[in-house]
Amino acid sequence: MSKPPSQKLLRGRVLDFNAEPQDATDTSAYTYLTDGAILIEGGRIADVGTFADVAQRAPAAEIVDHRPNLLMAGFIDTHVHFPQVQVIASWGAQLLDWLNTYTFPEETRFAEVAHAEAMASKFYDLLTAHGTTTAVAYCSVHKESAEAFFGEAARRNMCMIGGKVMMDRNAPDGLRDTPQTGYDDSKDLIAKWHGKGRAHYAITPRFAITSTPEQLEMTGALVAEHADCFVQTHLSENHDEIAFTAELYPDAPDYLGVYETYGLLTPKMLLGHSIHLTPREIDLLAQTRAKPVFCPTSNLFLGSGLFDDAGLRGKGICNAIATDIGAGTSYSMLQTLNEGYKILQLQGQKLHPLRAFHWITRGNAVALGLEDKIGTLAAGSDADIVVLDARATPASALRMERAETLSEELFILQMLGDDRAVSEVYVAGVSAKTETQTHDRLALTA
Repeated sequence: MSKPPSQKLLRGRVLDFNAEPQDATDTSAYTYLTDGAILIEGGRIADVGTFADVAQRAPAAEIVDHRPNLLMAGFIDTHVHFPQVQVIASWGAQLLDWLNTYTFPEETRFAEVAHAEAMASKFYDLLTAHGTTTAVAYCSVHKESAEAFFGEAARRNMCMIGGKVMMDRNAPDGLRDTPQTGYDDSKDLIAKWHGKGRAHYAITPRFAITSTPEQLEMTGALVAEHADCFVQTHLSENHDEIAFTAELYPDAPDYLGVYETYGLLTPKMLLGHSIHLTPREIDLLAQTRAKPVFCPTSNLFLGSGLFDDAGLRGKGICNAIATDIGAGTSYSMLQTLNEGYKILQLQGQKLHPLRAFHWITRGNAVALGLEDKIGTLAAGSDADIVVLDARATPASALRMERAETLSEELFILQMLGDDRAVSEVYVAGVSAKTETQTHDRLALTA
């Protein structure tokens, strides 16, 4: 019996970024090959170039022809709540009411191992179906939820970042830890998962309202002890949230000053929302290189406000972008760009489609400091790849009849695309979307 080929060659139109383009004229920032190829070996990208050149260098490779579709690095989602998969599309509230009415009761269910594991499987199916190959996730307060999150990621060989939420007040029974148990559980999870395979740990105090000063002090100790871990929390999403935080921390100069006091601000810190910022907070973000995370569908859904991307970027701050499931209304990074475009339009800011697609690939990888591993198609990178079909629906196919440029095609994907536009996904070189769809069809007919 002959051995299967050890190399896989994906053929199609290839788009890759090496810098952030401002518009289509910034051709040095990206590479676009109309008949390109990506060679995969051992879960990594071994070669990329024109099909003729790469095929000649790898004559024994198995060829998978994705023409006329577009091949790009897999999408990266930098802020998502794993335990909120069944509260997405819960009607009618602003942030604090939404948390108390829908989210907190749902998250109590993740103390059950079987439930957490079942939801982890569904969660990862949804991510890959929408072209997302890496995400930064909040688990619930329960250690079991983080175990399920990382365990499923390991089974799929996905590059995932996450952490057990730490919260010891202003939450219901069954959804609180203590400063000590939050520290101990996080420490155990870091030892078990961080840096193992493709996993990264994020130290995760939910936000200032749900953590006492004692817990934030213990969080600061974790950050000091594990400088290579990410840190994630929320900042200035909603005016009522900001006011409540000021009541709980009256000595802090502002909301960001709470996290500053406890030594949490590092270049590896991700701050969800960051909408209503003071000039001092903006200067502090620039100084510490902590990363604001723009969550457009969530901000619109909860009526939170408009993220000032250009203003922050003008201060040299690196902004990430994310879905924020489940206050966010779509798992699709394409739809996240759709709503992000509109929020920026309301402020007289422009989001060119080339910059948009850079943002959800290399841009978010740069924000995470992982651009040498994910977010591009450079040789040596992990082979996380999305295949996009801009003609996937009747509406987009009709619009594509009039498209003449790559930028037009990207904008059609950005405004009309969703999981239907994602033809295939490769995670570390292995087909992910096709296998998931086959599994779902078998489950329905069983």
